[in-house]
Amino acid sequence: MPNTAAPTSSLDLFDDRILADPYPFYEVLRDTSPVFHLERHGVWAISRHQDVLRILQDSDAFVSRGGLALTPLVNEEVLAGTVLASDGANHVRLRQVLSRQLTPRAIWHMRPDIAGRADSLVTQHVEEGAFDAAALVGQYVADNVMSAMGLPEETRSRLLAGAPAAFDVYGPANDRHNRALPAAAAMVKFLHSHVTRDTVTPNSWMDSIFKAVDAGKIDEADAIPLASAYTTASMDTTILGLTGAIEQLARHPSQWKDLRAAPGLSEAAFHEALRLEAPIQGFGRLATQPVNLGGTLIDAGERVWLLFGSAGRDPRQWGSRADEFDIQRHQVEQHLAFGSGHHHCAGIPLTVLQARTLLRSLAARCTHITPAGDPERVLNNLLRGYSKVPVAVELAPHAGAAEKTSARRRPL
Repeated sequence: MPNTAAPTSSLDLFDDRILADPYPFYEVLRDTSPVFHLERHGVWAISRHQDVLRILQDSDAFVSRGGLALTPLVNEEVLAGTVLASDGANHVRLRQVLSRQLTPRAIWHMRPDIAGRADSLVTQHVEEGAFDAAALVGQYVADNVMSAMGLPEETRSRLLAGAPAAFDVYGPANDRHNRALPAAAAMVKFLHSHVTRDTVTPNSWMDSIFKAVDAGKIDEADAIPLASAYTTASMDTTILGLTGAIEQLARHPSQWKDLRAAPGLSEAAFHEALRLEAPIQGFGRLATQPVNLGGTLIDAGERVWLLFGSAGRDPRQWGSRADEFDIQRHQVEQHLAFGSGHHHCAGIPLTVLQARTLLRSLAARCTHITPAGDPERVLNNLLRGYSKVPVAVELAPHAGAAEKTSARRRPL
């Protein structure tokens, strides 16, 4: 018989002290039980890789609708009807709108533009010998995503400023959540007023969304929530993950040397950073039927909280060196930072292309990269990463010569 007396705790995973360094607490949860009831939040915490994977891939027993966030208000009102909080045929209907634009083949055609942006921005940022990795990555990713989505330029600052609030609302009803609700609502209202058929770029992703509305594939009310979900997910998680990869490489000079010697490792370096520091630390699911998980019975109607940040460091999956950064880690792409199953991230080809291109551009221009000050952490109910990462670089001789030549050609 399943053990229904599973370990319980009053631990608040969203306390500032834990958000600053959650990994010791994750380790306790993993080692104590595969399932742990968090009394304060009324959810079952799932901390081990294989258990998180099992739930993500069982879309019949665990659904997103009604269980994605930790408050009924967000689940029932804020997220209702969105692609993230949809399941089954409705999820397929919404996701298919952009499916053609998100295929690897479609993303492949974006390579020249993305490579050009990477080379131009890297050259600008490294020429003084020091830069903020978060600023570089933020500008680069925003340029790529805004171009692909075809959004008006005036929406950029609102999206970048409002996205953290959009993630804060998924958490419990703490101060961050309460401050985020009006900010997230204001961002959506702003998008409704500024993103229209007349303001988006023809043949862009956003144009495709409006065409799907006109063709009767989705409702008019679906358009902006669909766009904001893809835009927010495409920008913030990519920015945090790629910034984290540069921060890790700056602290591991031998691995930067390996990357320069084998630029093909750039994709693995990005995946390893995502494994080690999942940009989204957790998401919820709602059980639709009784499930025995690790000897504990989870009843229909109960919620689970999937700890991606913990799964990424589970030694059962990643070995005794799970807490270490290693760009040559075996099968690192099997991490769960992109999710899995029904809601597996649709934008992976674009995200990986951006990361691979930027890291290769940096590696081609910089022989060394080292920390140049203390990084500043993002404090968010869901997100983990850095808002500022100062780094210093030494330019490769050919890179420096190319930059000086370019500078001489600039008009005064």
